Amino acid sequence: MVEKTAKKTGAKKTSAQSKKNTQPEVVSDYNGYDYKKIFWEDADRKYEDLADRMAIRHLLPTEMGNFVDIAGGYGRLADEYLPRAKTATLFDYSKTELAQARDIYGDRLKTKAGDIYNLPFKDDSFDGLMMVRATHHFKDMQKVSDELYRVLKPGGVAVIEVANKRTLPRMVRFWTGKTDANPFSLEPVHLKEIDENGFFNYHPKYIEAVFRKSGFQIDEVLSVSNFRSAKLKQVFGTRNLVRMEKAAQKLLAPVRFAPSIYYKLVK
Repeated sequence: MVEKTAKKTGAKKTSAQSKKNTQPEVVSDYNGYDYKKIFWEDADRKYEDLADRMAIRHLLPTEMGNFVDIAGGYGRLADEYLPRAKTATLFDYSKTELAQARDIYGDRLKTKAGDIYNLPFKDDSFDGLMMVRATHHFKDMQKVSDELYRVLKPGGVAVIEVANKRTLPRMVRFWTGKTDANPFSLEPVHLKEIDENGFFNYHPKYIEAVFRKSGFQIDEVLSVSNFRSAKLKQVFGTRNLVRMEKAAQKLLAPVRFAPSIYYKLVK
């Protein structure tokens, strides 16, 4: 699945910051974009939504204190963590999406706008955090990972979804000469045909080294959205794909097969 028309949380660079070159440039900005309606409600992405939820239910702790959903948009997945957390905050760059979240959840969910590369939270603020469908917009994943580690309490759990470059469809495209993007190389690939400003996929070994460098321990890995394909949806239907997904998430995790790889990390 490609978020071609969508924009996501990024770092907004001022002219002064640009001169100092103190942080990565903005990758995407969802302000003014109705991500909820255009990307999720108007498109056939029920399977992807259910696959995300399946992974989150398995990986998130059943009880948490202070929790934050990083780059969580309009709170699509908030109903998965609100029953598990004493307090929950939704963080995003887009004030448009945060306003939608307030309309949906009211005071059940705190909201905070800001820059992913300089999170507006103190060190050791959260017992748990989650970041889903966001990594493909970030130019500097090491800086992002370091910030996530900083705001998490010792012993806290982070559930992070990563856009995988080493998928079977990308391998086939590379082998047949349809793309120069090598799915086997460790460096991130910038898929400019999807978004000139930023759409990055990561090799599992690369991203796992990033997490470890920040200080995280990798506790568990899942392969998610294994059957993300319009053709498969037509042939099997969402219900059957979800059944197949349930069996595949753990089974295919060792080979990091899917376009979405979920990591349960511990500080």
